[in-house]
Amino acid sequence: MSNSTAPSDHLSVSEQESLLSIRDFKGTYPKQIWYLFMVEMWERFCFYGMRGMLMVFMVTQLGLGDGQANLQYGSIQSFVYAFTFLGGILADRFLGFRKSLLWGSILMCIGGILMGMDPVNNFYLGICFNIIGSGFFKPNISTMVGQLYHENDSRRDAGFSLFYAGINIGAFLGGTIMILVAKNISWNAAFYLVAVAMCISLLVFLMTQKSFGSIGLSPLRHMPQEPRLGREALIYYISLLAIVPVWFMITDTRYTDRFMSIIGPLTLVYLAWEMRSLSKSENLRLGAAMLFILFSVIFWAFFEQSGGSLSQFALYNLQNQDFWGFTMDANAANNSANAFFVILFAPLLGMVWVGLSARRAEPNSILKFSMAFAMLGLAFILFYANRFFANPQGMASLEIFVLAYLVISVGELCLSPIGLSLMTKLSPLRMQGLMMGMWFLASAYGQYVAGLLGAGMSLSDQASTAQDKLMAYTSGYLQLGYYALAAALILALLNRPMKRMMQGIH
Repeated sequence: MSNSTAPSDHLSVSEQESLLSIRDFKGTYPKQIWYLFMVEMWERFCFYGMRGMLMVFMVTQLGLGDGQANLQYGSIQSFVYAFTFLGGILADRFLGFRKSLLWGSILMCIGGILMGMDPVNNFYLGICFNIIGSGFFKPNISTMVGQLYHENDSRRDAGFSLFYAGINIGAFLGGTIMILVAKNISWNAAFYLVAVAMCISLLVFLMTQKSFGSIGLSPLRHMPQEPRLGREALIYYISLLAIVPVWFMITDTRYTDRFMSIIGPLTLVYLAWEMRSLSKSENLRLGAAMLFILFSVIFWAFFEQSGGSLSQFALYNLQNQDFWGFTMDANAANNSANAFFVILFAPLLGMVWVGLSARRAEPNSILKFSMAFAMLGLAFILFYANRFFANPQGMASLEIFVLAYLVISVGELCLSPIGLSLMTKLSPLRMQGLMMGMWFLASAYGQYVAGLLGAGMSLSDQASTAQDKLMAYTSGYLQLGYYALAAALILALLNRPMKRMMQGIH
């Protein structure tokens, strides 16, 4: 571990001392990461519970066709992640990570209450509140995790892996409980759970935020109170007004197409403007970060079939199938299998990385990404192979389905927590919120492409049988498997040039 990294020059002496006292912790994890673990766990309960219900709700309650439901799923999920980019910028420049997180929590509580009151009529309005709230919440809590560590602290990846386990405990609980509540009690009760869980997340953060010292404070805290509060109020007001255009874009996916064709290029122009004042070394590192972001778009476009086409596959081709002799709801299995395996393997993999690092044998981040794509490819080949275990009615094997999720989960652990960590390691301190936002913007494009891919695999004929759907979905999964394996090979070939760009960052 290196203790040579000085805190930002924008901090006062007492704030610098506070930050150093946090970063100079003993052992594997700082205590503050456990608080962020709990805050994130409950927020992810809401997010993944909602994600797991979206496709089933849109098909069975809103009456959307399979293709249209995939497009709308991709649209909703892409805006969830696109707004994290804006949330990262606003936190960097105006609110600070703490106030941004608090405002996002409040908006998501409101969204859950609205959908709980009237799921069908308030669905899109509640979704809009959740989209904007998640944008303020998600990138900033991840950045706070990164700021608990010195720049070259080898324990950072282990910390992000633990944090990622917290995400997946919430995902497992939310993905399992909310769909079961929706199917067996009511959709109202399931959506009300969103508000309850977000209130718990908010209370945990309010009770523990003093322990973070200077981490997450507003960059405008030294300004006179009146202009500072005026700027903050304006941001809150504009974020509420944004509900109107978001509503139009998620209800008509043609507007999503236009938005996604604009926001990406504008983001790159903004980043290029910010990079003008950086050193050559900093720009090389940011260039490496952009390559990681590019590959993450491809990864998430494939991975996020889990909430789209794989959710439909579970609904149509896995219902009433036993899992090793036990009755299990197929959509609950689809929602929770990935999270279960990440919970199981994240701490173990984190310890493996730390142990390999101590022996100077840990794979670098590029090779970890390559491993992630190799696992992703193998998983989709297993999803394809499920057609050979199906009965004549088109009902496939839940065991093979879950086995594929085991493989894909190991791959995810090689990429997502490592990617979060990389954005903080490769970015200058003043741009960490921006780059974390760009990481999630890449996820937005991944979600958007996931919707297009899922719609392309779906059959528009309402008379399609379960057997027809089985063949259509699994054919698409085979193609995704081949493309993922090709990406793994390309990353392995890029190992040396990307290492030079990273300027010593592992």
